[in-house]
Amino acid sequence: MPRVWEVPVHDSTRVRDARVAAEHAAARAGLDEQCTASAALVATELATNLLKHAGGGRVLIDVVSPPVLTAGREDARVVQIATVDHGPGIADVPAALSDGFTTTGSLGAGLGTCARLADDFDLHSVPGRGTVALARVGGAARFRASGDPVAAVRAGGVNVPYGGGDYSGDAWAWVRAGDRVTLMLADGLGHGPEAARASSAAVEALRGAARLVPSEALKHLDAALSGTRGAAVALAQVDVRAGLLRFAGIGNVGARLCAEGTWRPLVSQPGIVGTHRPTTVRDEEREWGEDRVLILHSDGLPSRWTPSPDSCAPSVDPAVTAAVTVRDASSPARPVRDDTAVAVLSSTPPDRR
Repeated sequence: MPRVWEVPVHDSTRVRDARVAAEHAAARAGLDEQCTASAALVATELATNLLKHAGGGRVLIDVVSPPVLTAGREDARVVQIATVDHGPGIADVPAALSDGFTTTGSLGAGLGTCARLADDFDLHSVPGRGTVALARVGGAARFRASGDPVAAVRAGGVNVPYGGGDYSGDAWAWVRAGDRVTLMLADGLGHGPEAARASSAAVEALRGAARLVPSEALKHLDAALSGTRGAAVALAQVDVRAGLLRFAGIGNVGARLCAEGTWRPLVSQPGIVGTHRPTTVRDEEREWGEDRVLILHSDGLPSRWTPSPDSCAPSVDPAVTAAVTVRDASSPARPVRDDTAVAVLSSTPPDRR
């Protein structure tokens, strides 16, 4: 089962925990010594920034697929380090990324160092709402094949285990087959290790279903999850050549698509993959274009949650959008009450490719 590290940082002793977690994640991802050192330093700097500038927050570390699936490198894994806080926010993000910028009398090299060391780095901050910083370390994070139409589609997500557990019962993954990419979010029934086994089985089975449309892939996943607790599963597939999105889901994984600035829900059918699959599952089809953003989320988010207007931004790193979603759906006084995963699929504007 894939490990997820959540490190609450409210005093200096937890900064070391964030560094150690990054080193463990790098080992699982098979990163070399230099990349491991970079991941550890990035985690240390970001955790330290939480204390200095936000009064604390949390570090989320995971081993994930890169944001773009390049042909021949679909199995690549990178270490993702995200920090989420409900602090005062940053009024001038470009300045904060410049070496020498500081509001605390320090050397002001933290965020600039992270941006240089990481293969991907992004920062989202709104005064009064808090900040999300996200870094990926691992060569695959920056690899792009020129002329590849699938490079126009990016995916990313965050996963928060319930109660600080080692494993989340939720999982997200995406796969590629030719000009099609398929994003999945699975929510294993309940939470804890048994729920994690169910969602992990869905991730493994997805690799063998990359060429199938979502409705057919769900049949494949249903057989693979037999003998587990089962899971709610949603699949969203983009056919780049056809400019088409296909969606199918079973269970209570939420799905929302933003097109031309308007959010609309995509509807799953009742049931549980692996134990109670509906007899008939149909694919819902929508047009896919340059301005699209799709959010999949487990029921760890509040039932009445709706995306904020600034979530419909294809130019933002999809994992940042996912982390902002988790941040805005919770607070220090109202934490999430279950495993929580959010996965985002977006079309990259031409000037960001």
